[in-house]
Amino acid sequence: MRHIKGIRVLAFPFLLTVLLWGCRWQPSSETLYIVQTSDIHGAILPHDFVHDTAAVTSLAHAMHVIRELRESGEVILLDNGDILQGQPLVYYSNFVDTAGRHICSDVMDYMGVDAATVGNHDIEAGHAVYDRLRQEFRFPWLAANVLNRETGEPYFTPYAVIRKAGWKIAVLGLTTPAVPQWLPEKLWEGMEFRDMLETAREWVPMILEKEHPDLMVGLFHSGTGTGDETTGVAENAGRYVASRVPGFDIVFTGHDHRAVQTAVVNSRGDSVLILNPGSHAAYLSLVEVHMENGRPVLSPSLISLEKVPDDREFVERYRNFHQEVEGYLSQPVGKLTRSVFAREAIFGDAAFTDLIHRIQMDVAGTPVSFTAPLSMDARVPAGDITVRDLFALYRYENFLYTMELTGSEIRDYLEYSYAGWFETMTGPGDHLILFRKDENGEPVYSESYRSYRLARSPYHFDSAEGLEYLVDVSAPPGERVQILSLAGGAPFYPDSLYPVAVNSYRGSGGGGHLTAGAGIPPEELAARIKWSTPHDLRQSMIEWFRKQGTAEPVCSGNWTVIPDSWVDKAKKRDFALLFPESITIN
Repeated sequence: MRHIKGIRVLAFPFLLTVLLWGCRWQPSSETLYIVQTSDIHGAILPHDFVHDTAAVTSLAHAMHVIRELRESGEVILLDNGDILQGQPLVYYSNFVDTAGRHICSDVMDYMGVDAATVGNHDIEAGHAVYDRLRQEFRFPWLAANVLNRETGEPYFTPYAVIRKAGWKIAVLGLTTPAVPQWLPEKLWEGMEFRDMLETAREWVPMILEKEHPDLMVGLFHSGTGTGDETTGVAENAGRYVASRVPGFDIVFTGHDHRAVQTAVVNSRGDSVLILNPGSHAAYLSLVEVHMENGRPVLSPSLISLEKVPDDREFVERYRNFHQEVEGYLSQPVGKLTRSVFAREAIFGDAAFTDLIHRIQMDVAGTPVSFTAPLSMDARVPAGDITVRDLFALYRYENFLYTMELTGSEIRDYLEYSYAGWFETMTGPGDHLILFRKDENGEPVYSESYRSYRLARSPYHFDSAEGLEYLVDVSAPPGERVQILSLAGGAPFYPDSLYPVAVNSYRGSGGGGHLTAGAGIPPEELAARIKWSTPHDLRQSMIEWFRKQGTAEPVCSGNWTVIPDSWVDKAKKRDFALLFPESITIN
């Protein structure tokens, strides 16, 4: 690997060089760099628009490295999806300024992206957004396993052929087929998501026979293989496909936000490189392709962008757009009489989540609501509330549904939620929160997060409003929730149907609360949806605050974690593990 000045390159010695002996290779003396970005989630400029602070990593930082690479060789730049959601910058282009050119289209063309694969969060932006970008992008947007239901042909481009530095590179794009489990059908209407393994087995031989590429690259918006790898239909099937479909030289993965550099041996005995750069431009995946003593060599690495300077030309190019987005985010929408904190919602009922419940129940007109803290450390301060504050209150572009559930399904839904949230306590010395465990059963500490890690992400920690209930953490999972009544004391019946406000991710089966928890077959979920907002929930929140004017957030106290004496002591200990810079909790 050539030295890149000022850049921290992470490489594993046993993977530094991979010799490829296949007959597809044609000699070339020129060096080629293949660079991958993935799961950028709107981290385009070196600014966190939600918290109004500088961002440590972004595509502006990535551009600094890409310029340096182009000084010493040709670059193929690939993006692996999920760029259209995560920061107000892209939300603004998606849904507010829909007349001008989309920021992602302009940025990716400016950076010189050669091909990209569509991600599930790109699909979540909806047809109007991604169909617009399909026309604007000046490079192929890939996903061979996403078909047009009417024609049976790929909805996006299946693969790309890129010629640079004397090399001919074929890139097959695949995306996670689990999209229908997470998103309402209106967002992917007219599409069919096929199995990745089946699709790769169809396309790779065809590409090799037709194109005779020097390198066969997989660009998979799918994790490296941390999910169920036994069927080939897993959410994260990158390693699975790479090892079972001969022909790939490199597989770039994404989606699971885990930085990975490794290799597998496929069914033909050939070595396949696998790289994943994590998320939010934390790393770049890099493979250097060159000839050495007449033999082709691939040298892989991950480049950390944490201490890389941002590209000044890049930042200056988008300065006016930056200011335009800031103007939108600064618009006042209402007032709060007190601050709300997501941290409190990790340990029990809290004003933060109860504010979301209140909005959902008002907008949907339901007596019951489910929601979760979508971030561990969000804060909305008292006083004037701006559009920016609502991105902190609610991170995602979910729709809001009204669904019909029986009383017993509601209880089972909550049992499932608390099973992944709270530990089973045997005494006051135990943890309340369910942490990831090491081989000794101790909570796992993460250097990158600078805290101990949760077993599940907090956006799975659903609570209910509109019910009075207890959560007994001394009881085993599945036997913890005791629903006492509806709010106000009205009886709650297991066999009665109740309209419930729930976001579209959950309502489509995301997280498993309705399927694995409540036991509703996935194919029956659509029939349970009785109403939906016409736009994302955050826009409904903006409208709610403008109508409300001033809102007083309160913790309703409708649910309690018991035994009290155990929980009170465990809260303080676990709070210090999750938020080590703080020492108290109310």
